[in-house]
Amino acid sequence: MTIVGPENADQARLLRLLRDGPRSRVELADAVGLPRARFTAEVDRLTAQGLVETAGPAASRGGRRSSLLRIAGQVRFGAVVVGDGRLDVALTDGELTVLARHGEPLDARVGPDAVVGRAVEVLGKLRAEAGLVRLAGVGVALPGPVAVRDGAPSVAPALPGWHQFPVRDTIAAELGCPVQVDNDANVMALGEQHAGTGRAFDDFLYVKLGNAIGSGLILGGALYRGAASGAGDVGHLQLTEDGPLCGCGQPGCLEAYCGDAALVRDAVTAARAGRSTALGDRLAAAGTLTMADVARAATGGDPVAQTLVRDAARRLGQVLVSLVSFVNPAIVIIGGAAPGIGPVLLAEIRSVVYRRSTPLATGSMPIVLSDLDDRAALVGAARLVSDQVFAAC
Repeated sequence: MTIVGPENADQARLLRLLRDGPRSRVELADAVGLPRARFTAEVDRLTAQGLVETAGPAASRGGRRSSLLRIAGQVRFGAVVVGDGRLDVALTDGELTVLARHGEPLDARVGPDAVVGRAVEVLGKLRAEAGLVRLAGVGVALPGPVAVRDGAPSVAPALPGWHQFPVRDTIAAELGCPVQVDNDANVMALGEQHAGTGRAFDDFLYVKLGNAIGSGLILGGALYRGAASGAGDVGHLQLTEDGPLCGCGQPGCLEAYCGDAALVRDAVTAARAGRSTALGDRLAAAGTLTMADVARAATGGDPVAQTLVRDAARRLGQVLVSLVSFVNPAIVIIGGAAPGIGPVLLAEIRSVVYRRSTPLATGSMPIVLSDLDDRAALVGAARLVSDQVFAAC
């Protein structure tokens, strides 16, 4: 059976509610507020389209037992995440639970043809293994600015040679399904909204760390992208006019101080200067350092590595003071930190933000680490395209 989208706004609302999990017919009818006959007709149409199915009897509420409804088992979304030297691909069900995934090292600098081609290949393999003729849709997360309306990346240091490459249209032509593309911070915010700590909040700020630093902003329950899909690009806020050169070509950006590559740069300098035995020994043995090396040194008690992490966290906290005062989110969620250093980062960030922000903005605002790890991007990519698929045609 070919999966198509809902035919009207009522059907779209039903699907978005079921995306959060099975519901009884009675509960679902109450939630959408439709007359019972209209509700039954819309559910029957969604069932005929292969989008909804019965999932057994609901819990008794007295009287005749209702049945549970859920998104049909044949509805499968694809998720593609292009990350720091890595490609991750997954299949989810209609409730956006990850069912199968594949990850491999792949440097985005090899170019969009190779990366997108490999993503399509892996999606095709996962689809075949699941016995699917067609995916309901594919969401794609890229580590840089994306013109969402065009489905293509804009100029991004992490994606040389990708500018205006038609990622959406290329994948859609190969797989024959709807495709949506956005930057990874926005996608991770959607993942948090669906399955993470952000699920309980209508207004929150998600901050993504890594080589590239970005943020996703959920306002009133919806992702805020700005006029040209450029909202949230905090990594290129300028801290100083004479700081280190950023990949964007400008000096003193937050990313040039706090991105993973920046911390590794400063760690190499410290190791070569003999200021850190742990980092120096690792550099001598491996010939280079990675963010994982810096994190291990910091969690192992190396004072130089710990200072690098704390300095980065302090600068990030300074930027968050302005963002929190301007946006007033209910919660700030931080993801993408290297393994082990999250608690050190969090303590320093909280210290700066709570000390320098007004009580009105931060009095009841927690700052927490994401508990989704790398699943935030995969779930968020599926959420991204499901928003399109579960919209009225």
